[in-house]
Amino acid sequence: MRPWTEADFAPFAAMSADPAVMEHFPSTLTRAESDAVAERLKAHIERHGFGFWALEAPGVAPFIGFAGLIHVSFEAPFTPAPPAIAVEIGWRLAHEHWGKGYATEAARAALAHGFGPLGLPEIVSFTTTTNTRSQAVMARLGMTHDSAGDFDHPNVEDGHPLKRHVLYRLRAETQPHGK
Repeated sequence: MRPWTEADFAPFAAMSADPAVMEHFPSTLTRAESDAVAERLKAHIERHGFGFWALEAPGVAPFIGFAGLIHVSFEAPFTPAPPAIAVEIGWRLAHEHWGKGYATEAARAALAHGFGPLGLPEIVSFTTTTNTRSQAVMARLGMTHDSAGDFDHPNVEDGHPLKRHVLYRLRAETQPHGK
Protein backbone atom coordinates (compact mmCIF):
# COMPACT_ATOMS: atom_id res chain seq x y z
CA MET A 1 0.00 0.00 0.00
CA ARG A 2 1.45 3.32 -1.03
CA PRO A 3 0.47 6.83 -2.17
CA TRP A 4 -0.90 7.24 -5.68
CA THR A 5 1.42 8.39 -8.48
CA GLU A 6 0.61 9.68 -11.96
CA ALA A 7 1.88 6.32 -13.30
CA ASP A 8 -1.08 4.61 -11.55
CA PHE A 9 -3.72 6.52 -13.52
CA ALA A 10 -3.44 4.54 -16.79
CA PRO A 11 -3.66 1.05 -15.20
CA PHE A 12 -6.44 2.34 -12.91
CA ALA A 13 -8.33 3.57 -15.98
CA ALA A 14 -7.92 0.17 -17.64
CA MET A 15 -9.21 -1.50 -14.47
CA SER A 16 -12.13 0.95 -14.26
CA ALA A 17 -13.09 0.20 -17.87
CA ASP A 18 -13.08 -3.59 -17.30
CA PRO A 19 -16.66 -4.92 -17.16
CA ALA A 20 -15.57 -7.81 -14.87
CA VAL A 21 -14.03 -5.41 -12.31
CA MET A 22 -16.99 -3.02 -12.52
CA GLU A 23 -19.71 -5.70 -12.51
CA HIS A 24 -21.03 -4.53 -9.12
CA PHE A 25 -20.96 -0.82 -10.00
CA PRO A 26 -23.57 1.02 -12.08
CA SER A 27 -21.17 1.39 -15.03
CA THR A 28 -17.59 1.25 -16.21
CA LEU A 29 -15.69 4.52 -16.20
CA THR A 30 -14.24 6.58 -19.03
CA ARG A 31 -10.61 7.64 -18.77
CA ALA A 32 -11.68 11.12 -17.61
CA GLU A 33 -14.04 9.69 -14.97
CA SER A 34 -11.37 7.27 -13.77
CA ASP A 35 -8.76 10.04 -13.53
CA ALA A 36 -11.21 12.15 -11.50
CA VAL A 37 -11.76 9.25 -9.07
CA ALA A 38 -8.00 8.70 -8.74
CA GLU A 39 -7.50 12.42 -8.05
CA ARG A 40 -10.19 12.33 -5.33
CA LEU A 41 -8.62 9.26 -3.72
CA LYS A 42 -5.17 10.87 -3.83
CA ALA A 43 -6.57 14.11 -2.33
CA HIS A 44 -8.30 12.20 0.50
CA ILE A 45 -4.96 10.70 1.55
CA GLU A 46 -3.24 14.09 1.36
CA ARG A 47 -6.01 15.76 3.40
CA HIS A 48 -6.60 13.07 6.06
CA GLY A 49 -3.41 10.99 6.14
CA PHE A 50 -5.30 7.84 5.15
CA GLY A 51 -7.52 6.69 2.31
CA PHE A 52 -7.71 4.17 -0.48
CA TRP A 53 -4.00 3.57 -1.14
CA ALA A 54 -2.60 2.34 -4.43
CA LEU A 55 -1.59 -1.33 -4.26
CA GLU A 56 1.46 -2.80 -5.87
CA ALA A 57 2.68 -6.38 -5.83
CA PRO A 58 6.51 -6.25 -5.84
CA GLY A 59 7.92 -8.48 -8.53
CA VAL A 60 4.43 -8.92 -10.01
CA ALA A 61 3.03 -5.51 -11.02
CA PRO A 62 3.60 -1.86 -10.06
CA PHE A 63 -0.19 -1.28 -9.72
CA ILE A 64 -2.83 -3.93 -9.03
CA GLY A 65 -5.63 -1.79 -7.57
CA PHE A 66 -6.40 0.02 -4.34
CA ALA A 67 -7.38 -0.72 -0.74
CA GLY A 68 -7.69 1.15 2.51
CA LEU A 69 -9.96 3.34 4.59
CA ILE A 70 -12.01 6.32 3.48
CA HIS A 71 -14.70 8.58 4.89
CA VAL A 72 -18.18 7.56 3.77
CA SER A 73 -19.19 10.38 1.44
CA PHE A 74 -22.97 10.10 1.64
CA GLU A 75 -25.68 10.00 4.28
CA ALA A 76 -27.22 6.62 5.09
CA PRO A 77 -28.96 5.10 8.10
CA PHE A 78 -25.63 3.71 9.36
CA THR A 79 -23.69 6.98 9.19
CA PRO A 80 -23.42 8.86 12.48
CA ALA A 81 -24.81 12.33 12.94
CA PRO A 82 -22.30 15.10 12.13
CA PRO A 83 -19.66 15.91 13.14
CA ALA A 84 -18.88 12.18 13.50
CA ILE A 85 -17.91 10.47 10.26
CA ALA A 86 -18.27 6.82 9.29
CA VAL A 87 -15.12 5.20 7.91
CA GLU A 88 -15.35 2.52 5.25
CA ILE A 89 -12.82 -0.15 4.37
CA GLY A 90 -12.72 -0.99 0.70
CA TRP A 91 -10.70 -2.49 -2.13
CA ARG A 92 -10.79 -2.92 -5.88
CA LEU A 93 -8.28 -4.99 -7.81
CA ALA A 94 -7.57 -5.61 -11.47
CA HIS A 95 -9.22 -8.87 -12.54
CA GLU A 96 -5.94 -10.71 -13.16
CA HIS A 97 -5.03 -10.23 -9.47
CA TRP A 98 -8.24 -11.67 -7.99
CA GLY A 99 -8.13 -14.80 -5.85
CA LYS A 100 -4.54 -14.35 -4.69
CA GLY A 101 -5.23 -12.93 -1.23
CA TYR A 102 -4.13 -9.37 -2.06
CA ALA A 103 -7.43 -7.74 -1.06
CA THR A 104 -7.57 -9.57 2.27
CA GLU A 105 -3.90 -8.86 3.05
CA ALA A 106 -4.23 -5.16 2.26
CA ALA A 107 -7.54 -4.88 4.13
CA ARG A 108 -6.01 -6.47 7.24
CA ALA A 109 -3.24 -3.86 7.15
CA ALA A 110 -5.85 -1.11 6.77
CA LEU A 111 -7.86 -2.44 9.73
CA ALA A 112 -4.73 -2.52 11.88
CA HIS A 113 -4.05 1.11 10.99
CA GLY A 114 -7.67 2.13 11.57
CA PHE A 115 -8.00 0.49 14.97
CA GLY A 116 -4.39 1.20 15.95
CA PRO A 117 -2.96 4.65 15.13
CA LEU A 118 -6.25 6.16 13.95
CA GLY A 119 -8.15 4.91 17.01
CA LEU A 120 -11.40 4.35 15.14
CA PRO A 121 -14.21 2.81 17.20
CA GLU A 122 -15.80 1.10 14.18
CA ILE A 123 -15.11 0.42 10.51
CA VAL A 124 -17.86 -0.45 8.03
CA SER A 125 -17.90 -2.01 4.60
CA PHE A 126 -20.71 -2.37 2.09
CA THR A 127 -21.34 -3.72 -1.35
CA THR A 128 -24.16 -4.83 -3.59
CA THR A 129 -26.15 -7.86 -2.51
CA THR A 130 -24.73 -9.74 -5.51
CA ASN A 131 -21.03 -9.11 -4.78
CA THR A 132 -20.34 -12.34 -2.93
CA ARG A 133 -16.57 -12.13 -3.55
CA SER A 134 -16.28 -8.89 -1.54
CA GLN A 135 -18.67 -10.22 1.09
CA ALA A 136 -16.34 -13.23 1.48
CA VAL A 137 -13.40 -10.87 2.08
CA MET A 138 -15.46 -9.00 4.69
CA ALA A 139 -16.20 -12.28 6.47
CA ARG A 140 -12.51 -13.31 6.35
CA LEU A 141 -11.68 -10.00 8.03
CA GLY A 142 -14.02 -10.85 10.90
CA MET A 143 -16.63 -8.31 9.88
CA THR A 144 -20.25 -9.10 10.73
CA HIS A 145 -23.16 -8.65 8.34
CA ASP A 146 -25.62 -6.20 9.90
CA SER A 147 -28.76 -7.20 8.00
CA ALA A 148 -30.76 -4.53 9.83
CA GLY A 149 -28.33 -1.98 8.36
CA ASP A 150 -28.67 -3.10 4.73
CA PHE A 151 -29.64 -0.06 2.65
CA ASP A 152 -30.45 1.37 -0.74
CA HIS A 153 -27.35 3.25 -1.92
CA PRO A 154 -28.29 6.91 -2.36
CA ASN A 155 -25.88 7.34 -5.30
CA VAL A 156 -27.49 4.54 -7.34
CA GLU A 157 -30.64 5.46 -9.22
CA ASP A 158 -33.97 4.06 -8.06
CA GLY A 159 -34.93 0.85 -9.82
CA HIS A 160 -31.31 -0.06 -10.66
CA PRO A 161 -30.56 -3.73 -9.82
CA LEU A 162 -27.46 -2.64 -7.83
CA LYS A 163 -29.33 -0.17 -5.60
CA ARG A 164 -29.58 -2.54 -2.58
CA HIS A 165 -26.39 -2.89 -0.49
CA VAL A 166 -25.38 -5.11 2.40
CA LEU A 167 -23.62 -3.57 5.40
CA TYR A 168 -20.80 -5.18 7.38
CA ARG A 169 -19.34 -3.82 10.62
CA LEU A 170 -16.27 -4.37 12.77
CA ARG A 171 -15.77 -2.72 16.15
CA ALA A 172 -12.45 -1.90 17.80
CA GLU A 173 -13.28 -3.77 21.00
CA THR A 174 -13.54 -7.01 19.01
CA GLN A 175 -9.91 -6.67 17.88
CA PRO A 176 -6.95 -8.08 19.87
CA HIS A 177 -5.40 -4.61 19.79
CA GLY A 178 -8.76 -2.85 20.27
CA LYS A 179 -9.66 -0.66 23.21
